[in-house]
Amino acid sequence: MKFLWTPSSHFNLANLFTFVNITAGLLAVYFITQNNFFVAIILAWIGGAFDIFDGKIARKYQLSNEFGIQLDSFADFLSFVLVPVFLIFQASYAPELHGFWLIVAAVASIYYVISGLRRLIHFNLNADAGEVDKYFTGVPTPLGAILLWLVYLANTYVGLSAYGVIIAMTIIGWSLNSKLKVPHP
Repeated sequence: MKFLWTPSSHFNLANLFTFVNITAGLLAVYFITQNNFFVAIILAWIGGAFDIFDGKIARKYQLSNEFGIQLDSFADFLSFVLVPVFLIFQASYAPELHGFWLIVAAVASIYYVISGLRRLIHFNLNADAGEVDKYFTGVPTPLGAILLWLVYLANTYVGLSAYGVIIAMTIIGWSLNSKLKVPHP
């Protein structure tokens, strides 16, 4: 079990937590395709919890390495970019929009996905293993996902129209690569 505490191991404890995040994200995508949004959201939040802990474990036990940085960004892309976009597309856009407006929703979704991917790649290019800045420039993808969950809830329970969801998704997508300063927790 020494590999759990070895920074160079691809299966150290921090990376195992990241693998659980990836598993939760993949399962969430499956449940979205089955229109079981409740289970998908629970799995996404479980993935989010493991994302918090993988970083804390990596820093506390000095397990950070380049592989872990890349793995964490892949997990973030899946859990905090693709899952919320798929959820909104399947739960909000597909039932309400047709024709031209469904294409507009698809463009907004693709814009968000590209913005999230760009943010994560930019973060990786500027990240040093084990170092944490005091603030993020631009909205981090986990916060973007939380904002999209709130948009989903507003659409589902408050009556925000799918057109409002398109606008909100576009604004949040823009914020991922903006100059906004967001304190690091």
